[in-house]
Amino acid sequence: MNFKRYLLRRLLLALVVLFGLSIVIFSISRIMPGDVATMALGSTATEEAKETYRIANHLYDSKPQQYLYWITGVFQGDFGTSTSTNRPVITDISEFLPATLELVVMAAVILVLLSILLGVLAAKYRDTVVDGIVRVLSYIGVAMPSFVIATLLVLLFGHVWQVIPVLGRLSYGLVPPETITGFYTIDALLAGNFAVFWDAFLHLLVPAFALALGGLCQEARIVRNSMTENAGKDYLSALRGYGVPEGKILRKYQLKPSLIPAVSCMGMDIASLMGNAFLIETIFNWPGISRYGLTSMLSKDLNAIAAVLLIFGAIFVFVNIVVDLIVACLDPRIRLGGAK
Repeated sequence: MNFKRYLLRRLLLALVVLFGLSIVIFSISRIMPGDVATMALGSTATEEAKETYRIANHLYDSKPQQYLYWITGVFQGDFGTSTSTNRPVITDISEFLPATLELVVMAAVILVLLSILLGVLAAKYRDTVVDGIVRVLSYIGVAMPSFVIATLLVLLFGHVWQVIPVLGRLSYGLVPPETITGFYTIDALLAGNFAVFWDAFLHLLVPAFALALGGLCQEARIVRNSMTENAGKDYLSALRGYGVPEGKILRKYQLKPSLIPAVSCMGMDIASLMGNAFLIETIFNWPGISRYGLTSMLSKDLNAIAAVLLIFGAIFVFVNIVVDLIVACLDPRIRLGGAK
């Protein structure tokens, strides 16, 4: 019962956050100085086109009425028409969002697995060469901006070694699989096309690694430090005294409580991958929604900007709920305290 109440509270809080975010996004798009129609269509647009845009977007109504029209359309999947592509924004999102989600999911998997692995290795071999190498690599990964890392990886794998593809989602000449989920790797597997699956998977590796590297290095340091602090706990000494194998102690009794601070930070890093992806997508020529959002900002496409920001906010809130539930499972005190 306590866990259900905790989950309900988190979901209600998420709805409040999304409602507030929608108001902020709508307000920014409407209170910007200048004429909204002129910003959306450009100064060269005819007055007739601007008037049509004002009527279609209810710009002559009061701000609360405009918000109600807008949020009603959002619930119906109608974000308006993009002035840069001349297509419904929902069509653009359905085309570009799966590419970014596939990239972010792969980056999240790399971030979680490698950060825990490196953190555990550094803690297990504390104050040795292994620990030193992991710590130095962590400092370098945290200090270097993601666009520098991405550029270096493109130069290394795209021009020097040329052992793995780095640009786009598929190699030239390959036909994308029939869209089912929008993830090329999954759709290719469902279609039984293993050649396309392998090529799409290889195209994912380098940009996903570049996107995950900063958070990966930070989380590896957190896991290492947390495990080092827990290594001297009395309950671990008692377990060793009872003859429990060291490997079991490390995995079950030392790692689990050490993951609590790391998982909280991982959630923030994974949620921020969507926003950080626009540089990676630009450098690796990845046709995702982050690059679409950047293009929309440069062209002042207000409908597209509002849709991208709202989607990013919803994903951020969703990831944080998942992380909170994982942390609550790792430490029951959190959900029990939160349910009172």
